[in-house]
Amino acid sequence: MSPFVASLRREWRLLRSRPRDWAMVSWVPLLAMALMCWIFSAGQPQRLPIAVWNEDGASPLSRQLVRMLEATPGLQVRQAVLNRLEAADALQRMQVHGVVHIPPGFARDVQRGAGASVALLHNAQLATHSSLLQRDVRQVVGTLSAGVEMQALAKRGTPARALQLRVEPIRTQLVALFNVSTNYEQFLATTLVPALVHILAMTAGAWSVGRELRDRTLGQWLHGAGGAAAVLAALLGKLLAPLALLWASALACLLYLSQLRGWAVAGSLAWIALGLALLVAVSLAAGAALAGLTLSLRTAMSGAGLLSAPAFAFSGVGFPLLAMSGSARTWAEAMPYTHYARLQIEQWQMSAPPAQSLPVVAGLLLATLALLALATAGLLRGLRRPERWGAR
Repeated sequence: MSPFVASLRREWRLLRSRPRDWAMVSWVPLLAMALMCWIFSAGQPQRLPIAVWNEDGASPLSRQLVRMLEATPGLQVRQAVLNRLEAADALQRMQVHGVVHIPPGFARDVQRGAGASVALLHNAQLATHSSLLQRDVRQVVGTLSAGVEMQALAKRGTPARALQLRVEPIRTQLVALFNVSTNYEQFLATTLVPALVHILAMTAGAWSVGRELRDRTLGQWLHGAGGAAAVLAALLGKLLAPLALLWASALACLLYLSQLRGWAVAGSLAWIALGLALLVAVSLAAGAALAGLTLSLRTAMSGAGLLSAPAFAFSGVGFPLLAMSGSARTWAEAMPYTHYARLQIEQWQMSAPPAQSLPVVAGLLLATLALLALATAGLLRGLRRPERWGAR
């Protein structure tokens, strides 16, 4: 029996006989990715709670502004505050994410043509909440302001056709090319699922090889492997089962998002599936290399978490790569997930030609081969050092 087949059969028996190991590469990843999809299934945040601090009394204009805020789908006027202390208390207790302040004499100043301002007090630390609140409040106030100006111009006898031009002589036309609806399910769920499988795959690679060292079964696993080629074949046989299971789980979630949730793939789904398989492969190889080089399950698991957990933060999806410092960008470009995220965005949303994603596929493949070579070298060294077996 070849080392590859023998190792594959042995690994499959081990997985089936150890419920925890089986769960780590089968139903737990699938459950975790399904949970990720469920978290962002709402798509867009709605009814973010705000408070209104109205110091203009009961003027018709201030009441109209409050009604318009309440009618905006993204906002919910949760409470009214009477002074600065109540506004600060509501924000600090996280009861609301913003406070809209209507100053005293608001309606009077508008009627006199002196101009008035509406302030939004918000917590910019919560970046998503803050940006959504700013967008909606700015839109409401802009609409109210335009309406007041058009009424004033109409009273002065301005023709109806000239009203829009007088109110807004220069317009900004914003054209969204991809993710037109700014849906967070398409933005986050589709990118966090591969990030999660990257973490799980690197952990599985480190665990699969590291447990052989911990259990003193390295010699039993590689029994008869007399050279580098045989050790590499045995390593490939060990990693094939978690590769197939994790890739199938991630692909099932992406198919769910593209086929059942309506986020159709604009480019090539086959290239996304290939890139995803290579991402899982390079992650498993990286975990195996950590275990082979350190000859320690504990060190390999710690290294896998340290390298894979921040991958999404450095990928350029949430924070632009060009805005990172030189060292941070170098680290980001060394991470395989950064390049897979680029491939997925190109193929899923931008309908890029497959040739544009070819360098990413080639790079992931070369990285996988290099890491497998490192893992093989580490295992050959481990075979010659049985005194290291049993260490955690």
